[in-house]
Amino acid sequence: MDHANIAYDLVMVALSISLIVLGVVLFLACKKKPVESEETLPVKFCARAYPLMELDAATDGFNHRRIVGQGRLGTVYAATLSNAELVAVKRIHPFLVLSNAGFGFSSVLKWLSLAQHPNVVPIIGFSEAPKRFRIAAGVARGLQYLHEVVAPNIVHGCVKSSNVLIDVNFCARVCDYGLNFLAPMEKRGVVGYVDGEYWNERGGGATKESDVYGLGVVLLELLSGRGCEGGSLANWALPLIKEMSFGQVLDPRLVTPSDMSPLVRLAKVASACVGNPRKCRPSVAQVATILNDLEIQVSFP
Repeated sequence: MDHANIAYDLVMVALSISLIVLGVVLFLACKKKPVESEETLPVKFCARAYPLMELDAATDGFNHRRIVGQGRLGTVYAATLSNAELVAVKRIHPFLVLSNAGFGFSSVLKWLSLAQHPNVVPIIGFSEAPKRFRIAAGVARGLQYLHEVVAPNIVHGCVKSSNVLIDVNFCARVCDYGLNFLAPMEKRGVVGYVDGEYWNERGGGATKESDVYGLGVVLLELLSGRGCEGGSLANWALPLIKEMSFGQVLDPRLVTPSDMSPLVRLAKVASACVGNPRKCRPSVAQVATILNDLEIQVSFP
């Protein structure tokens, strides 16, 4: 296995588990005085959903200095909510939730939060964050900078998942840009991520439009959890999207959300990127605008 395949596998592992990054607010760590009896307990409602951005702010971006414990389920952070309450936030390993998707994470947390006792830590809330939207928007913003901001503009040449690095905060960083001229007709690692026009002797090659095509393929990978497979991913996904069969495109390892509209919109954007000839494709700025909006929408339901 060469380095490109290893990088691809690592990125796809990150993408496949990135729908749910979990902050579970576990207990109020500061009380003016301990509760002495069950009769004095306040009325407790079911745990509520917290926007990921709120938990991110409460933990200073899940700062390692706030770590108070680590265990088999995840990492616990000391956090301060916007109302100044001191709490603990447990960030559960995403693969644990995905491997038990049938149980319904949010439903289980709401049920567990009903437990109330002076000697039992209360669960006051949880967060299920679709990180794939953050990755998609980050890739688009990176390409937009290359295409429209840096002078002279830079055409990436081969936008693909192995050329997207993801840090611990799921911030996507585009790499290997502008180097396509070194091997413009090399097909290894490129097939499936560039359009058919790329191979034309006249008017082909790497362009901003071919970069948008590659971005669309990456979006399909994020949606489906599948690899590019030499172009077969687009051939498989496009008819399903056109038939409005979005559930069949979605990664089966993910819990189908009650509101499918963000995923539907993401699928349509991907389709516009890969299903149109170059002259009819959206610009990367148009794609970035939509993906930025989707990122905000899913972060603040």
